[in-house]
Amino acid sequence: MSVNIYQVFTRLFRNDEGQNIFNGDLSTNGSSKFNHFTEKALREISDMGYSHVWFTGIIRHASCTSFDEPGLEADHPAVVKGKAGSPYAVKDFFDVAPDLAEDVSNRMREFQDLVKRAHQQKLKVIIDFVPNHVCRQYQSLQKPDSVLALGENDDTSMSFSPANNFYYIPGVPFQIPEGINTEGLPPYYEMPAKATGNNVFEAQPQKTDWYETVKLNYGVDFQHDSATYFDPIPQTWHRMYEVLHFWAHKGVDGFRIDMAEMVPVEFWGWVVPRIREDFPEMLFIAEIYKPDEYRKYIEQGHFDWLYDKEQFYNIVRAVIEGKASASAISDIWKAQEGIDAHMLRFLENHDEQRIASEFFAANPEKAIPGMYLAATMHKGPLMVYFGQELAVPGMDEEGFSGKDGKTTIFDYWRVEKYQKWVNGGRFDNEMLDQKTKDLRAAYVELLRFRQKYEVIDSGGFYDLMWVNQHLDTDYVYCFIRHSDNQAILVLLNFDTAGDKQLTLNLPAHALKHIGLHETKTVNAGAVLSKHNSVVFKQKDNQSLEGQFKISPSSGCIFELTQ
Repeated sequence: MSVNIYQVFTRLFRNDEGQNIFNGDLSTNGSSKFNHFTEKALREISDMGYSHVWFTGIIRHASCTSFDEPGLEADHPAVVKGKAGSPYAVKDFFDVAPDLAEDVSNRMREFQDLVKRAHQQKLKVIIDFVPNHVCRQYQSLQKPDSVLALGENDDTSMSFSPANNFYYIPGVPFQIPEGINTEGLPPYYEMPAKATGNNVFEAQPQKTDWYETVKLNYGVDFQHDSATYFDPIPQTWHRMYEVLHFWAHKGVDGFRIDMAEMVPVEFWGWVVPRIREDFPEMLFIAEIYKPDEYRKYIEQGHFDWLYDKEQFYNIVRAVIEGKASASAISDIWKAQEGIDAHMLRFLENHDEQRIASEFFAANPEKAIPGMYLAATMHKGPLMVYFGQELAVPGMDEEGFSGKDGKTTIFDYWRVEKYQKWVNGGRFDNEMLDQKTKDLRAAYVELLRFRQKYEVIDSGGFYDLMWVNQHLDTDYVYCFIRHSDNQAILVLLNFDTAGDKQLTLNLPAHALKHIGLHETKTVNAGAVLSKHNSVVFKQKDNQSLEGQFKISPSSGCIFELTQ
């Protein structure tokens, strides 16, 4: 069955009373809780057609919020982005975010209960693992006694040592970047300064750097030609194995690896098989933006799936925006032959601008053909970001996050349009307008289609554009997915202006390829289409021909049979 992943930014899932005060704190703007993912909520997510939920922001991270429990004091505001903080500036690898608990002292139990509820609804649980960096004031209070603290045995007089967990700027204190407002704040002290997460080996990073994080040392000496020291195994490798094993024991089913490409592939080749010795089904998803290294991270790094940002997302977004021809879509499969099953496709996530934002499509219907493509083009998983199906616009100015087309990951906030579906814990469509209901229904249809048709998960791909160059290739794209038991035809129209009347050729080569040769007609039965079924009829000895009509900004799926 095809994998459909629902990414939820956990802190923003349900918020009944948040006031949405600019740069507001937890007391004014509120936060969702683990317990808000009720049986009803998870059942609704499962019923939509999802198989996995990526709960973003589970592990405890730096924050400006203080809690009564000892050790849960606020971090220094000068090294936290936003009041809530970034979930990618981890504070304690062995703890969960206290924001997310109704009973802070019982927060890990609340998380484990959520995992159990998800599993009861046949949903697999994915969480983030951030291996490249931690927050500047990292301190693990919840680590097992057998685990060494990060940096505990570091020699801070050395800028690099394979035995160190961090990189240092010896003898020099860390300096807050210029442009960060420190008025009224006590001094921040870090001596010696540690290297910053995005490979900045200076005591004072820039405001645009990941200044709130420190880089972890996997045995690569970046300041000396990136020389590697992997024998003996660096200490950080062992520390990160302990983190992964800890969460696997908590019942999670997979990890989305933040910036996996910034950690040497040799580490993944070492750690993934070791985790799978005890947890053979454990999933690993790599955030990676280097197409030249895709195959290395699959073959050597043992990753199940890789982000398909640089090829699929970038090309399809350009087509949706009218900045590229639909014919460019063929470049995706040509670049990914042999690895398509490992590519995770999406049109939104927490790093990207919302489709419905003014920075992307504005009108969410423009992305419908792109979603059809993401759902049907190849064998890999599909991911949808929470609220994407409701056209959440991402146009709020929340605090640290400005009006940038994204939903904040740094601030406490109530995502108003999403809360209409949450509806105080009812998780229904009652508060949605008809246009939003229709959009959500279109997503549900696609997700359920992927789960029903095995050809999506295991079938081959046949591009029809090479024999249909007479079509309007700037806007139209057509292909077949086929297996021994099924064949489907997918037609896409990226034009927003009007219907497309298509005379579509099925060449003899394609018919033989999909097992429908030696026939004078082929039925195209409507599966997901506003239009009727079509019969392909013999055009000549070389091909069949069918007449189709496709609405603007839409996709159609037909099942091909003799």
